[in-house]
Amino acid sequence: MSETYTDSHLREILTRTRRVAMVGVSMNPVRPSYYVARYLSLQKFEVIPVNPGHAGRMLFGQTVVASLSDIEGRVDMVDIFRRSEHVPPIVEDALETFPDLRTIWMQIGVEHPQAAEMARARGVDVVMNHCPKIEYQRLFGELRMGGFNTGVISSRL
Repeated sequence: MSETYTDSHLREILTRTRRVAMVGVSMNPVRPSYYVARYLSLQKFEVIPVNPGHAGRMLFGQTVVASLSDIEGRVDMVDIFRRSEHVPPIVEDALETFPDLRTIWMQIGVEHPQAAEMARARGVDVVMNHCPKIEYQRLFGELRMGGFNTGVISSRL
């Protein structure tokens, strides 16, 4: 069940987004959630790390919080790095906590059509089975023909 998203739609989401709550972020620098959070932070997104196992620790200048309800202020996007079966309560919490939420983004391999419909019914855009880091690089000219800007294949920036 993979949905298709137009480049203009993804570009619009990434352009309007400034503050991202990243659910399931890891402190381990070889984990995808770590380097996606790092990359987005370097691109001037404010990334709020969410992981109850690391609450109180610092990551890229932000304090890791245990849950979405621990975040003060608005969030533009909730980026989910959890298995698909864990998505519904995260989406419910996001919709309850952030009344002005614009986007729910589920990482590569993460899809939940019912949770997506719940969010869309509230006017929230949903992207499933995609990575904002990859899409940002692709849409804003940071990738070359081979898919890399650095010439080195690595999870580190």
